[in-house]
Amino acid sequence: MSDTTRVKCTVYVGGLDNSVTKAVLHQAFVPFGEIIEVNIPSDDRASENHRGFGYVEFESQEDALAAIDNMDQALLAGRILNVAPAKPQKDVGNILGSKVAVWEQENWIRKYEVSEEDRAAAEQAKTEAMAKAVDPMQGLEGLDVAGPKPATE
Repeated sequence: MSDTTRVKCTVYVGGLDNSVTKAVLHQAFVPFGEIIEVNIPSDDRASENHRGFGYVEFESQEDALAAIDNMDQALLAGRILNVAPAKPQKDVGNILGSKVAVWEQENWIRKYEVSEEDRAAAEQAKTEAMAKAVDPMQGLEGLDVAGPKPATE
């Protein structure tokens, strides 16, 4: 199953109570179709608590849509659920607000990197421009007098 198909079959479930486990979430969503996987991310600070949301991946997109239609705003363990289609996971290297400077991220480097051929062409153009040695003041003669020109009769 491709990543885009997998995302279309995955449902985000928000508003989970701390008492909800993978088994409870599985039992709540199994009436809507074959479930491939249930995932509840754990809290970084305490391993026994989760972050209050989870993901349920169904076998088909139709099953996922049925679960969204029937379980959004439903009650589970005394809490109202927010059920919606899951969004694709962000690419870690391109997160806005990342602590890594954009020019240090691999994708940015690959996109904007200058090839050796382009560097050589730029250096050659610079050398040719310097070889011409054009006086930068050329053509500015007569501009040393300020003000309006007197009318000639």
